[in-house]
Amino acid sequence: MALASNSLLSFLHGSLTLSQPRRHSRLLPPPSLPFPGSPSLSLNLTRRSTTPLLCSLDASSSTDKEAPIETRFPAYPTVMDINKIREILPHRFPFLLVDRVIEYNPGVSAVGIKNVTINDNFFPGHFPERPIMPGVLMVEAMAQVGGLVMLQPEVGGSRENFFFAGVDKVRFRKPVIAGDTLVMRMTLIKLQKRFGIAKMEGKAYVGNDLVCEGEFLMATGSE
Repeated sequence: MALASNSLLSFLHGSLTLSQPRRHSRLLPPPSLPFPGSPSLSLNLTRRSTTPLLCSLDASSSTDKEAPIETRFPAYPTVMDINKIREILPHRFPFLLVDRVIEYNPGVSAVGIKNVTINDNFFPGHFPERPIMPGVLMVEAMAQVGGLVMLQPEVGGSRENFFFAGVDKVRFRKPVIAGDTLVMRMTLIKLQKRFGIAKMEGKAYVGNDLVCEGEFLMATGSE
C-alpha cells in the first residue's frame, strides 16, 4: 500500500517513471493503481502519445476555405458545339433550340442544353409580364435533340430527311423562365429501320427538377 501511495503522489507531480525489464517485445497492458481508501476507484496509466495535437480557438480559421460561387460549379462538357449541331440539324434562327450537346451515345441517346434568355424572340409575347418558355417550344427543342440521334449513321438516318411524326404522354411539370438552362435527354427505345420510324423517350430538367417529359415518334429515311 505504501508503494502504491508513493507512486500515485509521484504521478500527480508529473515525475512518475515506470520501468520493467524487457524480457520480450510483447506490449503489456497498462497497470491500474487503486486509490487509497477507495476500492472501486482506480487510475489507469497509459503510455504518452507522440502524435502532436493541433488545437484552434477560432473555428472559422479553416484551411479549406469555401470557393467563391462563381468558381464552385464546373461548366457543362462539350461533346458537340453549336457549329457541329448546325452541320447536323437543318434548323436555323429563330428555330434552332439546341445550344450544346453534353452527352452522346451513338444510336442510343443524346443530352442537349438550351440556354433560355430574355432575348429569345418568343418572350415578348409569352408573356410580357411573366416570361415563360412555351411548352410547344420545349417539345420542339427535345425533338431536335432526338434528331441529333436519328440523323447519325448508327441509326441509318440521313441529314436530308428528318421529321417529327408525333408525340404522346407529354406532361409539363414546372414552368421554364428566362435565365434557366434546359437540359434535355432523348433516349431511343424502339427502332423500325424498314419504315424509318423510331420511338424515343424524352425528359427535360432545370437543375434537379423535371419540367417536361413525353414519348416522341420520329421519322427518317435513306438518301
